[in-house]
Amino acid sequence: MKTMYKAFQASRPGVLELVERQRPVPASGEVLLEVEACGICGADAADINVARDVPRVPGHEVVGRIIELGANVPAMWKLGSRVGVGRLGGHCNECGMCRQGMFQLCRNQQSVGSNCDGGYAEMMLARATGLVAIPEALNSVDAAPLLCAGLATFNAMRKSGALAGDLVAIQGIGGLGHLALQYARKMGFKVVAVGRGDDIAEEVKVLGAHRYINTNMEDPVQVLQAMGGAQLILTTITDSAAASKLATALAPQGKFLVVGVGREPLTLSPGFLVSGERVVKGSITGTPFDSERTLDFSVLADVRPLIETMPLEDAPAAFDRMASGQVKFRMVLTMGR
Repeated sequence: MKTMYKAFQASRPGVLELVERQRPVPASGEVLLEVEACGICGADAADINVARDVPRVPGHEVVGRIIELGANVPAMWKLGSRVGVGRLGGHCNECGMCRQGMFQLCRNQQSVGSNCDGGYAEMMLARATGLVAIPEALNSVDAAPLLCAGLATFNAMRKSGALAGDLVAIQGIGGLGHLALQYARKMGFKVVAVGRGDDIAEEVKVLGAHRYINTNMEDPVQVLQAMGGAQLILTTITDSAAASKLATALAPQGKFLVVGVGREPLTLSPGFLVSGERVVKGSITGTPFDSERTLDFSVLADVRPLIETMPLEDAPAAFDRMASGQVKFRMVLTMGR
């Protein structure tokens, strides 16, 4: 039995340090995973760059196999099961939100890679309530980004109330947006991609867009309004000013869904919202059940992330490449055996 494992931890702001750690023992309700793949997400920057007293292993798009079971783990999880863990690392089953069945809003939820160790490592502890079953048809590298970027976009649109044939605009064609385009097309929406530059014009059409608006050349609000307005706008960007402007392209009773977390507030006219009965709503990633729905739909509809891979040993370089914006469209760490 392997008694030590390698991990990259954020020991001081902005620095990923390779360390060897003692094999952890799962507590009651926990499992120990042997990690096979871990996606690198833009949100990892907040975990890596923050000052903290305790070193933290980042990474919240984790796929691995169960190699040890703690006490009181449900019988559905067995040694050798291939499972995933996303940002929401497992609900408590005790708080008011959990008692209402809203597990994604659990007040005692672990935030993987932030307040508990994540997947930039060969091993990782995980709460059983946060585990996601991985379909055999999905390899671990493809599955990893779907546990965050895929879940965030698919789940938001699935619950949005938009119907097949509705005009849906996706703002931001990056790690989240390139998956959102695929899901939107497979859901039967009329899909408009809103991005910058000509370099992705053909790519977004292959991914599923019926129309691409290059904001360097066209005013997206004018274009969408000329098309009758968007019934749904999904914004994946962190530029709150640009997101707020695009919201004015909503049709009456349209919905503006926010999955990109910007630092600045959104600015929208109350009159615009009231006069057209328009809705602005945030959408968190989702529960493990939502994740499994995302993975199943991805297999059914042949949706896959476009990825680059690097070995765990190159985690700092992989993170830097992601942070530079050069990756098309997701970076995934793989673990050597």
